[in-house]
Amino acid sequence: MVKAFSDFNGLEMFFLACAVIGGFLVLFKLIMQFVGGDTHIHDMGGDISMDSGHVDSDVGFRILSIHGFSAFFMMFGLVGLAFYRQSQMGVFISIIGAVAAGMASVWVIGKLFQGAARLQSSGTLKTADAVGSTGTVYLTIPEGGVGRVSLNFQNRLREFDAIEKNGIAVPTGTPVRVVQVKVNILVVETIN
Repeated sequence: MVKAFSDFNGLEMFFLACAVIGGFLVLFKLIMQFVGGDTHIHDMGGDISMDSGHVDSDVGFRILSIHGFSAFFMMFGLVGLAFYRQSQMGVFISIIGAVAAGMASVWVIGKLFQGAARLQSSGTLKTADAVGSTGTVYLTIPEGGVGRVSLNFQNRLREFDAIEKNGIAVPTGTPVRVVQVKVNILVVETIN
């Protein structure tokens, strides 16, 4: 194995080391994601703590992730080695090309994470948006009291505390419509 790399000079060995280390980290991170392993880096040996789970973090911290570093070094090493060894480019052009390829890979990784972040949704139901929804009484609403209604609200079947708008009793199974929301209690009327 050593004999295969014996004719490499120092710059070629540097490019090769970057490509191998970066490639190993990319492959390791990919495998760990598929098997469900948690490989988030929370402390990089200093006072800086990075957690890639926060969508609202600064763009700089998202780029400075294990994904970004490993992609940069992998592409830096591969392109630098290809330019210098295969294409016989000079040292300066090889380093410029390697840095450009590394930055391009970090940019692509950043765009992938931005796309993934846009796929997220809140999932929070706003009770105030229930006005106008229809459903049925789940637990009898007593006269002047609070019962429960079952609504198909934002494509989810949910149960809410409810009172009748005129204070009359409403038996289980009666179809109702939400007319108002008071804090977290729905004000409903029967549907004729």
